[in-house]
Amino acid sequence: MSDLLSRDLSLLPDLLDQARASALEFLTALPTRPAGIRSAPPAPLGLPDAGLGAGDALALFRRRYEAGLSGSAGPRYLGFVTGGTTPAALVGDWLVSAYDQNVSNDGDSLATSVEREALGLLRSLFGLPESFEGAFVSGATAANIVSLATARQWVMERLGHDVSEEGLWGLPKPVVLGGAPHASVLKALSILGMGRRSVEAVACLPDRPVMDPKALEARLAALGGAPAIVLASAGEVNTGDFDDLEALGQLCRRYGAWLHVDGAFGIFAACSPDHAQLLRGLAHADSVAADGHKWLNVPYDSGIVFTRHLALQERVFRAVAAYLGQGPDLLHRTPENSRRFRALPAWMTLMAYGRDGHRALVERSCALARDLGEGLAASPHYTLLAPVKLNIVCFALRSGDAARRDRLLQALQADGRVHFTPTQYAGRPGLRAAFSNWRTDAADLPLILAALEAAVISAR
Repeated sequence: MSDLLSRDLSLLPDLLDQARASALEFLTALPTRPAGIRSAPPAPLGLPDAGLGAGDALALFRRRYEAGLSGSAGPRYLGFVTGGTTPAALVGDWLVSAYDQNVSNDGDSLATSVEREALGLLRSLFGLPESFEGAFVSGATAANIVSLATARQWVMERLGHDVSEEGLWGLPKPVVLGGAPHASVLKALSILGMGRRSVEAVACLPDRPVMDPKALEARLAALGGAPAIVLASAGEVNTGDFDDLEALGQLCRRYGAWLHVDGAFGIFAACSPDHAQLLRGLAHADSVAADGHKWLNVPYDSGIVFTRHLALQERVFRAVAAYLGQGPDLLHRTPENSRRFRALPAWMTLMAYGRDGHRALVERSCALARDLGEGLAASPHYTLLAPVKLNIVCFALRSGDAARRDRLLQALQADGRVHFTPTQYAGRPGLRAAFSNWRTDAADLPLILAALEAAVISAR
């Protein structure tokens, strides 16, 4: 092993050139690479006794797996809410691996200063007050876990318990209220011991997956001052719709409830003057979750959590050991002690493209979503299931059941020009298109619509 390592170290410039060439070949082909690929994996290999060395390992990987990688970073991957990687973010991410900084403790590296500065840049981009502090985590799921763990601590302290020290055993069940929370929020509740079923459904507004403020007020009033956690969405996953954060925030302030806002992708609406009003009231939130690997277009994995209650958050996630110290280090803000230098790609892309560049990205995505919605509404084969409010298009075949929808998705995957993910909305099997990749532009729309029309024939 030591001989191989020594040899690879001596060959490192050439190895990095090989990796660079491999990456450029992949990135250059993204516009024509199949957006989604489902192929059978090769038979597993055993661990070699004698290593191959880095060059041969790279060649083996490319032969076995590269052709089966999807074009998910490309312009017509519209599944889930998937961003690409801007050139600046890619440069930053490559350097993250080279620098290999553990962004946990202050004092031995300025990497922690980069993270704090990147959080400040995002706080400014989102229009959050200076009182909000945060940290980078692996994604919005982790951000929701951190936020709801802090909310749980708040609830239990209100009831006279320190759950971070004493645990949940024998304590009353927290009141959790939500309209249409994302699956990652429910997952967070499961992990935290509160349970997916702890969410009490609050009535939504007619034909919209957002909470009715009057229904929430009635439930909060009935609690008689008991603490509650309110789950709000800034960008519902099927429609891109927003809870009325101003109304919900005022109610939470009045009745003493914790307001958590899941803004995984929708928080980037703040970049656009045409859509920023959707986030009016965000400053009322007690905690906010966001994703960088969606609309910020930085590589996986990147999530951000903000809170107005940093001391509470640090009580939950404090790592207690003499060698770790008791200072305001970032390791006390998240479940991780050892933390990747995730902030650098975000810092790079924010500095490289600025407020104007991110506004242009958001506005182009929203315009493309509107144009696709208009194209689908004019089609004899498709219908919109919800109005296009931001960057999400939720639609369905005009006729047919879930089996026909699934055949349509199979036909689209075989075609390769575009990738969608399925959903169920308003009682109908549908599809979703999410525009969040910086590479997607108006030239992609005719290809997307043509692929959809062609796939209808195969789905009959």
